[in-house]
Amino acid sequence: MRMTSLRRLVHLVLFCPLSKGVQGRLPAIKVKYLFLAWLGVLVGSWVIYMHYSSYSELCRGHVCQMVICDHYKRGIISGSSCKSLCEESTLKLQRCLSSSPTHQVYSGVWKEKSVIIKCGIEDNSRGDGSPDSLVRQEMTLFDKPTRGTSMDEFRQMLHNFLKANLGEHPSLGALVGLVINLADVNKDGKVSLAEAKSVWALLQVNEFLLMMALQEKEHTPKLLGFCGDLYVTELVGHSALYRLEVPSYLQPLVPIALSTTLNQWLAPAWPRRARITIGLLEFVEEIFHGSYGSFLMCDASPRHVGYNGKYDCKMADLRSVASETAVRSYLKGRQCETNSDCTYGKDCTATCDKLVKQCNTEVVQPNLAKVCRLLQDYLLFGSPPDLRVDLEKQLRTCVTLSGLASQIEVHHSLVLNNLKTLLWKKISNTKYS
Repeated sequence: MRMTSLRRLVHLVLFCPLSKGVQGRLPAIKVKYLFLAWLGVLVGSWVIYMHYSSYSELCRGHVCQMVICDHYKRGIISGSSCKSLCEESTLKLQRCLSSSPTHQVYSGVWKEKSVIIKCGIEDNSRGDGSPDSLVRQEMTLFDKPTRGTSMDEFRQMLHNFLKANLGEHPSLGALVGLVINLADVNKDGKVSLAEAKSVWALLQVNEFLLMMALQEKEHTPKLLGFCGDLYVTELVGHSALYRLEVPSYLQPLVPIALSTTLNQWLAPAWPRRARITIGLLEFVEEIFHGSYGSFLMCDASPRHVGYNGKYDCKMADLRSVASETAVRSYLKGRQCETNSDCTYGKDCTATCDKLVKQCNTEVVQPNLAKVCRLLQDYLLFGSPPDLRVDLEKQLRTCVTLSGLASQIEVHHSLVLNNLKTLLWKKISNTKYS
């Protein structure tokens, strides 16, 4: 609706010129500048309006903090960050980085250290949008475990939940222990009801669950603290692979070629991009087969891949990564007509068995192929001439990887190692290594 109104306005400006009397009194050059200034003011005003309109919708950290602190003061939740957030004001939300109203992301400061703060907010469409409504909605998030639940029962709850989401693995017991140790905020060897409610609510957040399962991996941001379902992670200096991201309301006005050119111009030097790429490939290795099974990248977007000041890859957003078990559970028995009906997330797609009209449960395209498609433009631009032919060949082979994971495992590892070796040879023994 807004774009239609803007087009009508531009049409009026372009095809309804100033009156002849005014044109006669002003030189043609002044009319031209007046028109450009007028158009600039109109476009600028529209951009400012859209920016603040979008900001007010996406950035509701104050609501998140209000809800969390209300629950904390009433003793419903607990966490290592609660006192800092709600009493001492040493945990502060600063710059809004949210891309969704229901997933609040802020850069902030905790005890004078830069951090990232994340918090979920229920969809307002489920309530009347008032703070009281949001508090009522959040109450359902912290309804488990119930009063009277024993420690053994809570352990079993955790084990069953992790088994359902990650699959059966010998190391699940160790992960249950890590979760309980995290929940025990005051380190008294016991888990209070508020502590148990908080960690249970956090485990319902896919990204938090992934951070726990991948906490020892180099390219996963470190968890620093939590309060209820709000959690604090280490700061990832660059939260996207590309530095320029055109807001959705400006995309119709900015050609893709222009934004691509600007991103190429703003990108780090090629050796640094190669270093980031090696880290991303290592992340693909880390999640291919781990202690808690395999994980799938169901949206290999440049917005999810970040890096720090040393150009080490860090996954800035793990929400689109899912366990193979969760994807299989989603696809099992799902009715379908085409392969597109068998898609988990954005692009974890399995085949549709058209005879029985049900989805198969194994995703066809591996993580590595998606990552290589993401890296083609990023890595080839400005690449060394003596490397470009081999690099293009390796990426082309990588992008075409497909087939069931059980059938391509050896080929997958070979392609990944060849690409890593090619890049590492070029930057090793330099200041970029």
